[in-house]
Amino acid sequence: MSSSQDFFAAYDALLARWPTGTTEIDVPTPYGTTRVHAYGPADATPVLLLHGGGSTGAVWFANAPALGTQHRVLAVDILGDAGRSVPGGRPLRTTTDLMAWLDALLDGLAVSRTHLLGHSYGGWIALAYALHAARRVDRLVLLDPTQCFANYRLGFLLRSLPILLRPTEARARAFLDRETAGTDTDLGWKRLYALAASGFSNRKLVVGRRPDPAALSVPLLVLLAGRSGVHDAANVAVRVRKAVPDARIEILAELTHFAMPTAVPAQTNHWITDFLAGNQEK
Repeated sequence: MSSSQDFFAAYDALLARWPTGTTEIDVPTPYGTTRVHAYGPADATPVLLLHGGGSTGAVWFANAPALGTQHRVLAVDILGDAGRSVPGGRPLRTTTDLMAWLDALLDGLAVSRTHLLGHSYGGWIALAYALHAARRVDRLVLLDPTQCFANYRLGFLLRSLPILLRPTEARARAFLDRETAGTDTDLGWKRLYALAASGFSNRKLVVGRRPDPAALSVPLLVLLAGRSGVHDAANVAVRVRKAVPDARIEILAELTHFAMPTAVPAQTNHWITDFLAGNQEK
């Protein structure tokens, strides 16, 4: 099989682990068609999930069952990244474009307000969107978010460089093995991530400046990976507390950045569902 065929085989294998009743929705936007994996009661409060770079919306298979008991889970394949979303129409180039794309996506899903959850790069998009359209966001959950409260560690950037410059499946897998060592990160997802690096090497993720979280007006939960190679979790926690004093912050000591969200999902799901269902305090 070609690398593209391998990728979609791994993608479909991960999607097959979603709970029975999951449906696939293709939503047209001015920037192209966006694939959304939907699960849970159609009339429940939605929670929109934004994955980390190269992870695809299929990565949330271990979170969907818990989240879908009380919410309508809407897991997106971010446009421009690996997955089944198809760019077309206007080019997606800037943070402003990303925000307009999400506006159009929510409109296309007939969602006026939603909880928003993002991991890594998806966390950066989620925070930016909560600042852009607070009226549409009920609660915000960030899993080890990047470029939200702190910069990348230099060592992490140096380790990432070979994949960015000359991506191959073997290089991506070696990088991921190092970054998830000592965790029970899902093997099927690791294969998908490595194939995304080699099969979608021309993907162009929109990157922009760090948002100003101090302007956030919606309740915030930040789950940090205690062993993250991307940044220092304790330092990020201090910065979160300074920017958003009433944020809820939890450090999952045994996790690494890329172990989220597939490792110890019961623990992660507990914090998320408790926060989404929780009291009215921010």
